[in-house]
Amino acid sequence: MPPSQQTLRPKLLLAKSKEKPWKGAYTLTGHTASVVEAVTTLIDELGHGLIHQFGLSQSLERLRATARLAAFLHDLGKANDHFQAVVRKLKNPMEHPQLMRHEALSVLLAWEIRDWLSTGKGDLQVAIAAAGGHHLKLGGEGGKQTDEVGTIRKSGVDDWTRGDRILLYTNHKHFIGLLRYGQKACGLDATLPTHLPTTWTLADLKQQRQTLLREFVCWDADPVFTAVVKALLVAGDTSGSALPANDVAIRGWIEQQIRYTLTEAELQHVVDERLQGNTLRPFQSKLGHSEARVTLARAGCGTGKTLGAYNWAKRHAVGRKLFFCYPTTGTSTEGFLDYAHEKVDSTLLHTRAAVDLEHLNLHATGDDDDLETKLESFKAWSTKVSVCTVDTVLGLLQCNRRPMYCFPAIAQAAFVFDEVHCYDDKLFGALLRFLEVVKAPVLLMSASFLPWQLQAIEKAVGVSVEVIHGPKDLETQPRYCFHYADAPDWERVKAEFEAGGKILWVCNQVNTAIGVYQDAQKLGLRPLLYHSRYKYCDRVQHHREVVDRFKAEGAVMAIATQVAEMSLDLSASLLVSQIADPAGLIQRLGRLNRQYCGYALDALFYPDGKVGFPYKQEELDSGLALIQSFSGEVCQADLAQWLEQAAAQGEPDMGSVWLDGEWRTYPASLREAGYTTTVLLEQDTPTVEKLPAKLIPRYTVPLVVSHKRTKGWKKCRRYPVAPVESWGYSSEIGAYELKRK
Repeated sequence: MPPSQQTLRPKLLLAKSKEKPWKGAYTLTGHTASVVEAVTTLIDELGHGLIHQFGLSQSLERLRATARLAAFLHDLGKANDHFQAVVRKLKNPMEHPQLMRHEALSVLLAWEIRDWLSTGKGDLQVAIAAAGGHHLKLGGEGGKQTDEVGTIRKSGVDDWTRGDRILLYTNHKHFIGLLRYGQKACGLDATLPTHLPTTWTLADLKQQRQTLLREFVCWDADPVFTAVVKALLVAGDTSGSALPANDVAIRGWIEQQIRYTLTEAELQHVVDERLQGNTLRPFQSKLGHSEARVTLARAGCGTGKTLGAYNWAKRHAVGRKLFFCYPTTGTSTEGFLDYAHEKVDSTLLHTRAAVDLEHLNLHATGDDDDLETKLESFKAWSTKVSVCTVDTVLGLLQCNRRPMYCFPAIAQAAFVFDEVHCYDDKLFGALLRFLEVVKAPVLLMSASFLPWQLQAIEKAVGVSVEVIHGPKDLETQPRYCFHYADAPDWERVKAEFEAGGKILWVCNQVNTAIGVYQDAQKLGLRPLLYHSRYKYCDRVQHHREVVDRFKAEGAVMAIATQVAEMSLDLSASLLVSQIADPAGLIQRLGRLNRQYCGYALDALFYPDGKVGFPYKQEELDSGLALIQSFSGEVCQADLAQWLEQAAAQGEPDMGSVWLDGEWRTYPASLREAGYTTTVLLEQDTPTVEKLPAKLIPRYTVPLVVSHKRTKGWKKCRRYPVAPVESWGYSSEIGAYELKRK
C-alpha cells in the first residue's frame, strides 16, 4: 500500500511527545488529569479570595465545577489523526498544517456530547469557551476579531493523513477511558455518550462551526465569571504541562506558591533599607494609613512616591503578593534594582528582564528548555514582589500571554501603578476596566491627575477616591528657569561642561540625536548617546553608562530621545530639549534639578522642524505654550497645575477581549499603535536562530518602518528581518539606514 494511503492506528492517544520526561502525563488522559488537578488546586488554594478579588456573583462551588469541566474538555480534540501524526513526528505541520487546531476540535466535540456534559454542576458554555481559547487562538487573529470558531487551514495529503478530512478516534479505548475519567472528575451521568462521529470532512467542519456560532450568538454570558475561568484554564494548562515534565508534584508545588505571601516585617525591611535611619515624610506616612481600596498619590518627580508606596503596601499587601507596575522596561528595571532587589523576595518581570539581569550579573532563572521558558512566564507565582511593566498586569484585559500565565498571582495581589499620567487612551482605558472588575487594593501614582481622569477613576471604582498630595515644600521649590530660542545655545552648553556640570540634551528623533552627538564630539564634550534604536543588549549598556556617569563626580553630557523621559533616574544641572508635547516636556524637566540644589537651574528649549513625527503640530503648539506661559522661576506644582487646567478631555478605549470577547479568546494590543516595528538585523540571524527564546530580545531593534515596508521582509523567530543591504549597525550609534543607490 502506498504511504499516502496508510491510516494511522495509534495504540496510545498522546497529548505530548514521549521524547520529553512527561512521566505518565504524555497520554491524553494523563495530561488531562494533570490539568484538572492544577486547576482544582488553584481554586482550592485561592478559595473565596478569588470570588472577592473579582466580585463574582457565582459560588465557589460553581466556579470549581465549571473550571474542572473546562480542564476536562480542553484537549478532547487531540484525539484525531492529524494531531496524533504531528506529536509522533510522522507529519510535518509546517508543510502540511493540521486541518483544524486541536482546541477548536475540542469545542466541536464537546458540543456533540453537550447533553451528557450538562448533567454536571458546571456551566457548560463557559467551559466550552474556555477550552476553545486555552491557546489564545479562538475568534481572532493578528489582534483582530474574526468570529471564527476555529480556522480551517489548507492541509494537503502527506504520508499519514488526508488533507480534506479528519479521522476522530472517538471509538478508541483510550478516548472512552478519557470520557470515564471526565464522568468521575466532573460528576457526569454514568451512561457515556454513544454514536460519536469518527470522521469530519471539510464540509462537516464548516457546518459544525456555523451551528456552534449560532448558539454562541444567543449566549448571555457573565463576562467576569467567563474571563476568570478562561484565565484559570490557561494557567492550569501551563502548570499541568510543565510541572510533570520537571518531575514536580502539581498540588504540592501550587500550594506552596499560593501560600507564599508578604509579611509586614518584610515590607518594613524595604522601607527601613531605603530610609537609612531617616523618617518618613508626612505624605509617605499618610499613604501608609490610607484605608481606601483605591488610593491616589499625586506627587512630582523625586518626592519619594516609591518609598511611600511600599509603606502603603504594609497595610494593603500583607498576606498577598505585590505587583509594582511601571510604564517601561527601563523604569521597571531601575525600580527593581533601587528598592526590591536583595531587600525582599522579588523578581523583575518584563519581556527583556533576562537581558537586563544578565548584563548586571544578577541571577535569572530558567534554562534552554521550552518548558522552563514557559515556567519563567509565570514566575510571579513563586515570588512575593513582582516589579514589572504595566503590560504584565493590564495585558490580562487583552488576553496577552504573560499576564494570563501570571493569573494565579494576580488573583491574590495588591497593585501599585506608577507614572499613570504617561498612559495613552488605550492603556488608561484598560486601567479603568481593571479598577472596575478587580476588587484588589490599588495605589495609583502620578505627577498629575487631570480632572476627567479623576472622574473616570471614581466612576470605575464606584466611590469617591482619596487623593494624597506630595510634599508641598518640595513641589513648590523653584527648580527651573525656561529659555526659548530658535536654535540651541552651544556656548552655554560648553560653559556648563567646562564648569563640571551635568548636561542632558533630549531630541525628538533618533537621527537628530545622532547629529547632536556628532557635533558635541567635534567640540570635545565627550558625549554619551542613548536612544531606542540599539540592539537591546547595547541599549542596556548605554542606559547604565549614562546613569552611572551622572552619579559620579565630574562633567558629563548625554544626548537622548524620549527614552529619557521616564527610564533615566538622574539629576541634570542643565537641560536642553526640543519642544515636544506638554506631558513629555514635564517628564524631561523631571530629570533637571531632581536632587534639588537650592535654586533654579536653566532649561533651554528650541523648536522641532519635523512636524508630524512623532508630534503633531497642535502638540508642538501646546508644548510651546507651556514654556512661554512662565517667566522667572518655575516649580513642579506650577507645571502640574498648568497641565491639569490646559489638558483636553481624553477618550479612553475601554474595550477588552478578556471581558467583552464572550466565547472569543485571542491576544490584542494593550497600547495604541506606535511608530516603530521591532525587528532583527539580518547580520544577527545566524546567532539568533540558536538562542533560547528568553535571550532573543538582546538582538531586537525598534525601527521606524511601516508594516507595509516590512511585509516583504524575511522572518526569524517570528520577528521581521531588516535586510543587510538596507540597514547597518554599530554599537556606538545604533541602527542606521543605508543610503539607497
